[in-house]
This record gives sequence, structure tokens and C-alpha cells, in this order.
Amino acid sequence: MSFQDELVELRRALHREPEIGLDLPRTQEKVLAALDGLPLEITTGERLSSVTAVLRGGRPGPAVLLRADMDALPVHEKTDVPYRSRFDGRMHACGHDLHTAMLVGAARLLSERRADLAGDVVLMFQPGEEGQEGARLMIEEGVLDAAGARPVAAYGMHVFSTTIPRGLFLTKGGPVLAAADTLTVTVRGRGGHGSSPHRALDPIPAACEIVTALQTHVTRGYDVFDPVVVTVGSFHAGTTDNVIPDEAVFEATVRTFSTGSRDRIREGLVRLARGIGEAHGLTVDCEFGLGYPVTVNDDAEAEFAARTVREALGEDRYFPLPTPATGSEDFSYVLEQVPGAFLVVGACPPGRDPATAPANHSAAAEFDDAILSDGATLLSELAIRRLARG
Repeated sequence: MSFQDELVELRRALHREPEIGLDLPRTQEKVLAALDGLPLEITTGERLSSVTAVLRGGRPGPAVLLRADMDALPVHEKTDVPYRSRFDGRMHACGHDLHTAMLVGAARLLSERRADLAGDVVLMFQPGEEGQEGARLMIEEGVLDAAGARPVAAYGMHVFSTTIPRGLFLTKGGPVLAAADTLTVTVRGRGGHGSSPHRALDPIPAACEIVTALQTHVTRGYDVFDPVVVTVGSFHAGTTDNVIPDEAVFEATVRTFSTGSRDRIREGLVRLARGIGEAHGLTVDCEFGLGYPVTVNDDAEAEFAARTVREALGEDRYFPLPTPATGSEDFSYVLEQVPGAFLVVGACPPGRDPATAPANHSAAAEFDDAILSDGATLLSELAIRRLARG
């Protein structure tokens, strides 16, 4: 069986049995089995089903970290692939099964060249990327110190089922992904009969006014070249047509690309919501939940990663990422402490148009297995070449 075939087999085994969150026992078992026999120092997590593997190079030098996330999503799969999920309501709809297989492949390639490595490689297999802050927990449990010294650089990548042409790798220096926070607003009034609104304090019109004012606040208060995105995705109030409810509640995701805008928007949205509520004689409670920080690439490491793609895979395999993406990543916690780079790669299956193919997180999302060996090769080359620089 070829190297590519082995990675496909692993990826599809992971896809058949997706697991969600921090507890991924089946996934962890598969990863440990795939790494068995390699010259690795392996530890597993205490609060999560993580795997940390350290490959000691044959020559002294620094350490480099490579990361893959392993968790799936609470999505019921709607593809017709023969290796579709066996579990209802669970699916690898974001391609983390590919990331895991790529990092296993990198471990094998690096092990073959262990004697030539001028330093150590930390392989970070991480659960809980989809909202559970698995990277932060692994950092707390010591992944950044697993080799004995902090890594001089860290690299990760993410497959896209849409938008990006198949096999193309993209990155850039500076912000590459957004911070993702959550605003929850509860507007409290006084319920009553729908026929007599003057006898009640209706929270619904005020809540609607707040929702529209949020958008004006963003477009008039923030530089278009330091973008802010506020999207209300949940709005709940009332039970029937002729009853004014006591309260209305909505939730919004807030995406920012700089620490300054992130701090300002948090204070600004809360002040705006409370002010509108007060103008209507209502009480407004706001909760601003901080999510993942901005994912920021080190300029030099991003340029190094781009050069490595061109030299290892071909000039036509790299394209500079023109703007940051509005998704978020908990690899941001790693890049807050270690300079590094995060890349994205097109994995749209052949025969599909990337412009219209189902996106990551879709129940119909599909990814091309052909990218697995290239992803493994790139990860290994990033480690080898970065260690050679010292």
C-alpha cells in the first residue's frame, strides 16, 4: 500500500467515526495506532483526548511545532460517500479528519529523516477546536514545553471544501482569521395583552431597534480597513400573536481583526443596547462572551511558509491570501505565544466548482483525499527547513 493510500485509509476511518468536543477516545485510539512504531515520545491529555508526540532530531537544535485538530461537528451528514459517518448527528464537516491524517503522514516522513533533523518536532493532535478551546487546554497541559524548550515556530493548516481551487495553498502575514465573540442581549419589559400595548412595556420593538442599530454602529464607527462584522443569528420573543411577552432575547456573533477594534466593539455594543432600552423605559442585560482571539501570522514565518510551498510543491501551488477570512481558529492561542503561520488549502473534489461547492460545516461538504500526501509533505518540509535555519 502506498503512502497516499495509507493516509486515505486513516482519513476515511476517522470520517466514519466522528467525535465531538474534548473527549475523542476512538479518534485518539486511531491516532496512537497510526503512530505506533515510530520513534516518538508520546503523552496524552488529562482533561482532553489529546496526543502530543515529540520526535527528537539526530542533531541538536531548537524545536518546531506542527498542529492538527481532530474533532467533528454536530451535523447530520448528507453526502453519499461510501465512508460517510456511522453516527447520526455527527460529521467531519470541517475537514479535521484530513488534518489529522496529514499530521500522521508528516510524523512518518519526519521519522524517516530523523537523523538529519537539526532539532526536535512537537506534533500536536488537538481535540475541541470547534468552540471548546482545546488548544488553550493543551497549552495549559504543557504542549508548548513538550520538547523541553519552547518552539521557535509553529505551523498549522486548514482545508477548504469551497472557494479555493483544489491543491492551492494560501497564507499571508498579519491577521489571517478573525476573533469570534458572542453578544447576548436580553430586553426586559412588562407583558400584557396584544390589543392594549399601552398597558404593557413591549420589549420586541426595542429589541428590533437594537438589532438594526448594531449595524449602523459598525458601519459608522469602524474603519473599513479594520473590519468588524456583527451578525444576529438568534432572536426569540413571545409565544403567540396576541400576547406581549416580558422579554426578548437575541444573540449575535462579533468578528474583529485587531485587538483595538475588539476592545472597542465590546464596550460600544453594550452601551448602545442599554441606551436604546433605557430610552424605551426598559431594562437591558448584556453578556459579551469572549471567544477565540484573532489568528495572527508572524510576517517572516508566513513568508517562509509561502516559500516552502513554492519550493517543495511547485510555484503554481501557492497564492497569497488577499484578505483575512472571517472564520476563527483556536490555533490563535498558539500563535499568541509562538511565532508561526497558519495556511489554508483548497480541497474541493474534482468535478465540483469551488465557487458553488458546499462550504465547510455544511452537511453536504466533501473534501478531496488527493491533498493528503501534499499536506503531509508540506508540514514535514516546514519542520525540516525551519530547524535547518536554527
